[in-house]
Amino acid sequence: MSQLICGFSKLTTGEKINRMASLLNLAGSETKLLESFWHSDQKIQQRLEQFSENTLSNFLSPFGVVPNFLINSKSYWVPMVTEESSVVAAAAHSAKYWFKRGGFHAEVISTSKVGQIHFLWHGDDGDKLAQLFSGLDGQIRAAIKPLITRMEERGGGVTSWKLVDRTNQMPGLYQILITFETCDAMGANFINSVLERVALEFSQGVEEASGFSTDELKVEIIMSILSNYTPDSLVRCWVECDISALNSPELGMDAAEFAHRFQTAVKISQIDTFRATTHNKGIFNGVDAVVMATGNDFRAVEAAGHTYAARDGQYRGLTDVTIQDDRFRFELTLPLSVGTVGGLTSLHPLAEFSLKILNEPDAKELMMIIAATGLAQNFSAVRSLVTTGIQRGHMRMHLLNILNQLKATPLEVERVKEMTHNQAISFSLVSETLNKIRKLH
Repeated sequence: MSQLICGFSKLTTGEKINRMASLLNLAGSETKLLESFWHSDQKIQQRLEQFSENTLSNFLSPFGVVPNFLINSKSYWVPMVTEESSVVAAAAHSAKYWFKRGGFHAEVISTSKVGQIHFLWHGDDGDKLAQLFSGLDGQIRAAIKPLITRMEERGGGVTSWKLVDRTNQMPGLYQILITFETCDAMGANFINSVLERVALEFSQGVEEASGFSTDELKVEIIMSILSNYTPDSLVRCWVECDISALNSPELGMDAAEFAHRFQTAVKISQIDTFRATTHNKGIFNGVDAVVMATGNDFRAVEAAGHTYAARDGQYRGLTDVTIQDDRFRFELTLPLSVGTVGGLTSLHPLAEFSLKILNEPDAKELMMIIAATGLAQNFSAVRSLVTTGIQRGHMRMHLLNILNQLKATPLEVERVKEMTHNQAISFSLVSETLNKIRKLH
């Protein structure tokens, strides 16, 4: 019979492990596995455990770095957290490639973020509600002043608000749409705190209003929450060069043909949803790795990016290519909401380190670095697809993972690498090659 587990979150980490081990009949070696991934520094381990709930151990991911990123004529070592070796390799290849061709160019278009208060009001005259909302402006501003003073001192705060009538889509539904500037903070807690205070002040203002019928004096606040869709917090990044500068022996074709094939592949991602999904996943391979390394929320960034990709009703690739006057330009425009202060950026030791090796960027500079990494990732992927194919490089990077699965020794690893140097890597090829080596020895 299933057992309800109560009070689990109140146990110490060791007690949690022992309780789970007892109930699930885990072996001692399995609990030791969890303990083996604890940080050797107890203070750091305690900090990591406080980031989440019911923490048992740490799930490690590789922390890597890509040199040679030239962005707006400034050189960077870009930190990346990802378990896929080909992601870092692809970013490094693109960074080096474009370093020789003028590097990446980037600009922040806007940094506005959105919060919403969703409520029900069943009065007959929406204009009367709008007039009341306008009349409460000063009262609401006074109420939120203590919450926004520090943000205003940094140059941010509430930039606008308006009442939105959605009753044509749902009976009685209205929204208060508020825009924010949060400077170098991602700002989720700040935004949500302001929204909840505005909602309280507004609903009380309606209840105290004169000239309203009894039914009209009630506002039902459904929820107050920021939106992770940030179409007005945009960054644009691009690379460009003369088509002749694209020439490379690795292409297997001349530069003009390569540029044409590359442009066609990108255009396909803009008209075919199946291709667009994989195309954009490649962009986020790079974006997410930097977002995670700097202690930001990759889930929010992904959600905004994918929504933006479908902003006209069809999901499309996020990058674009133009070829004009023998110039090749490859571009990415992306909604990004990230911070360099607050949250994990100042609590996680490696997030702090990531920002340090990036030379302590502000939020806008970090947006440009992240976008450049996503564009670099996409360039490498599309370049491979329209020339040698994706599997040659991907599986070559995956070779070590296969060998680790097969428990190859260091000597066997080197011998397999030599024997498969000019072949298309597959699990069966690696397995057969390793068996030949083992039979000989």
